[in-house]
Amino acid sequence: MTSENQYSVASQDPMVAAFENGMLLVYPTEAVMGIGCDPDSESAVLALLEIKQRPIEKGVILVAANYSQLLPYVNDNAIRPDMRTEIFSSWPGPNTWLLPKSTSAPMWLTGKHDKIAVRVSNHPTVRAMCETLGKPVVSTSANLTGQPPARTLDEAKAIFADSVLYVEGSVGESSKPSTIRDGETGDIIRA
Repeated sequence: MTSENQYSVASQDPMVAAFENGMLLVYPTEAVMGIGCDPDSESAVLALLEIKQRPIEKGVILVAANYSQLLPYVNDNAIRPDMRTEIFSSWPGPNTWLLPKSTSAPMWLTGKHDKIAVRVSNHPTVRAMCETLGKPVVSTSANLTGQPPARTLDEAKAIFADSVLYVEGSVGESSKPSTIRDGETGDIIRA
């Protein structure tokens, strides 16, 4: 199969097509249903923030299949050497780290912050999704701000109806969303 044929097969995948066209995806994560989009599409991220009623200043999390996918958004050289082992040994898993953002990380991802929130997931659906898309995905809980997050596909559909594309799969066994920690100090921001 030539690379041209591989591309045409991949571009026929409804999830890939939706993602490339700026649609929002709802998918299972370790603890809740997530909603996300292409981190490089300002219009998709703004649509996500609007549908969730979430202020842009807060920033969003990027979830990836591996750390390499996060490198365009993270200033890897600015990560403290004494924190590297703690950060990288926590992945893959439900651990989000606030790391120094790269100069190319857009404000629509970082909000008012000088760090970017990133996670390498161990959830099989999230990993497969990011591998298929070839990049990280913006990831936030599938809910309206201030409301409880959806934990099933049906709960998510009750919130978002047909305005998003749903990725099949089951929510993992974690009882709470990912722990968020500061990659500079190690402090826990959200337990």
